[in-house]
Amino acid sequence: MTIPTRAAGLDALHDFVPRAGADYRRDRNHDLGPSRTNVSGLSPYIRHRLVTEAEVVDAVLDRHSLHAAEKFVQEVFWRTYWKGWLEQRPEVWRRYRAEVRELLAGDLPDGYEDAVAGRTGIDAMDAWARELVDTGYLHNHVRMWFASIWVFTLGLPWQLGADFFLRHLLDGDAASNTLSWRWVAGLQTRGKTYLATTENIARYTDGRFAPTGLATDARALDEEPFPPATPIPDDEEPSAVGSRVGLLLHEEDLEPASLLAQLGSSAPPLATAAVVADASSRSPAGASSLVVDFTAGAVADTAARTHDADGGAATILDSAGAAAVLDWAAAGRLDSVLVPYAPVGPVQERLDALRPALDGAGVRLVAVRRRWDSRAWPFASRGFFPFKERIPGLVRR
Repeated sequence: MTIPTRAAGLDALHDFVPRAGADYRRDRNHDLGPSRTNVSGLSPYIRHRLVTEAEVVDAVLDRHSLHAAEKFVQEVFWRTYWKGWLEQRPEVWRRYRAEVRELLAGDLPDGYEDAVAGRTGIDAMDAWARELVDTGYLHNHVRMWFASIWVFTLGLPWQLGADFFLRHLLDGDAASNTLSWRWVAGLQTRGKTYLATTENIARYTDGRFAPTGLATDARALDEEPFPPATPIPDDEEPSAVGSRVGLLLHEEDLEPASLLAQLGSSAPPLATAAVVADASSRSPAGASSLVVDFTAGAVADTAARTHDADGGAATILDSAGAAAVLDWAAAGRLDSVLVPYAPVGPVQERLDALRPALDGAGVRLVAVRRRWDSRAWPFASRGFFPFKERIPGLVRR
């Protein structure tokens, strides 16, 4: 069970650090079942920023050289890369959202219900579907195999597979999940697909699974072109906030101490603080009970750790809608609300709807983007390999 607290995330980080070097490089692609020691298990904490990417990389590099821990550090930066890439192409997310809504509202394709219930007759797929639903996690290599079999063997829409993952993964986020599925299907890197094979699965599961009857060809899917990429927007200036400032945290970033420390002397005294989340916004079909419960636990933990200038604990808002935020802002007589910047995804959609509502009430919404993102995202304009060359410089900064 993954405990949804910052303390548990830091404990997991401490336990993993000794294995982040040669051990991780050697064993990371193997999946021998749900009891795993060859991977960190940190992704649910990093995804919600209960523990930040900078904390993870700093802890690993305190123990290992960048050369020794290169593979693990690159895995941390993969999430950053995906977010930066999608930030420059938000229409990819919008189209995916629209396609999922359309697919779920219509007649579901043959085989879909069996696939998500673990009844395909492919033993590996069925075990992985059950593991995902039961635990909220799948090994990264398994995610690739699963997506490949879903698209090329079962012939199911990739969007429904991505939606299935996003509803059930504790670490599911808009960028990593959507773009990874697109990559398997040959849409992300045009024409380059990923084909799951019996031999590869048998090798990296130590013979636990060796499914037969898999597709032997992975022909890339096609789609209408997207608009050109747009530059990463400039950071907002938090020093322009008013005299009554509230901090509003959300499920994309639940570590307020380092966020506020980034502001330095320009950090305003907080008149009040609140935490809000809506895990069900991941999909038109909502989210699993595991995801909802993990998110609620993370919110409760964050509220207990977050205080206003007088030492008062943060409020947990009972709704993520604009009305609840407006009521909280009015009760605190706020003229400004600070929020962590939310990358492209459901939370950004919520904040985009909230901003004009707050403006109408005379309250300014100011998004604070972490330096980690501001420094790295502009380099995510092309493929990962040009981005990878930037990692040593980003780590030094």
